[in-house]
Parts: sequence; structure tokens; C-alpha cells
Amino acid sequence: GQTIGLARTEVAKMPKISFYHSYGKTFKKPRRPFEKERLDAELKLVGEYGLRNKRELWRVQMVLSKIRNAARTLLTLEEKDAKRMFEGQALMRRMYKYGLLNETQDKLDYVLALSPQDFLERRLQTLVFKQGLAKSIHHARVLIRQRHIRVGKQVVNIPSFMVRVDSQKHIDFALTSPFGGGRPGRVKRKSQANKGGGDEDDE
Repeated sequence: GQTIGLARTEVAKMPKISFYHSYGKTFKKPRRPFEKERLDAELKLVGEYGLRNKRELWRVQMVLSKIRNAARTLLTLEEKDAKRMFEGQALMRRMYKYGLLNETQDKLDYVLALSPQDFLERRLQTLVFKQGLAKSIHHARVLIRQRHIRVGKQVVNIPSFMVRVDSQKHIDFALTSPFGGGRPGRVKRKSQANKGGGDEDDE
């Protein structure tokens, strides 16, 4: 009877978890934090694509590493394997949809050759600048954050938004934005009001 009692108390003592994480890590820090070549290469990319910090770059690198790992795992299977055919086609469709590969690059080996730059080229921030809506890559980020940019009918204020190939031609100024024919901004309205007031005083 005593052993059963002890067993019951053991079951009752569940490990106490103070905090549950319902999310995973979105980026991974480099193993060697002070490698000069890597630091220089990262800084160059951060400047070239107008990123806010290194974490934005590490996030892209983590997404890329997950995709490459998936491709590498599928390449170890037989070519006629059902899993490889099904999951491989799904992965390739995703690559085409986001413009990371084109239709002629139809082998999983092309996925392994992808670089972080391929992903950074598909960000909304980069495309707004490349399409001439912004004067610089940093200006593009400001426009997006201040809700001046829409993709289709939807205003998007996330600079890291990955643009699909079919959405790319629908990037434009938001209808509510002063740049897209909306009402003028606060400062412009104020200066117009002052001008109007000044004219009346002159009369």
C-alpha cells in the first residue's frame, strides 16, 4: 500500500513550467561572432538592401537554410520516390511563386544554389526602390512604414514582405496617400491654410 501511495505522489508532482513558448526562433546568431570577413559581408548587405539590423539578415539566412535542408533531404531519396516527387514539386512551386527561381530551373539542385541576396531582392522594400517609387532604398523603407505603398488593393507596411511574381506589377502608391492622389499631408495642409489666410489678410 505504501509503494502505491509513493507512486501516486510521484505522478502528482508534475514538472512546473513557468512559461510556455508558442513560437520558434526566427533567426540564428552566427557561431563565430567576430569573424572579420563575415562581418564585412553582412555590413555590405545591410547597407545595400537598407536593412534595419543584422537580425533581419540572419532571419533571411535561417529561412534559406531551412529550405536548403529540405531540398538536401529530398535529394537523398530515389528520384521516383513518391515523397520526393510530391514535396519536391511543392517546394519548386513555392520558389517560382516568389520569383526565387524561374521555370527553366526545375531541379532541386538549383534550390541549393540560392543565396540570401536572392531573397533580399524579393523584399517589398527592394522592389519599391527598383521600380522607381522611392529615391533610395532607405526612402523605400520609410514610404512602406508610413503606409504609402499598396500591393494590389492592400496597403502593406512591412518592408520585409516577400512579393509574389504575380503581385509585383501591382505595387503602387496607396489611394489614401498624398503620392497616390489622396489628400495632402499634414504639413502641406497647414502651409496651404496659411497661404489662404495670408491672401485674405492682404485683401
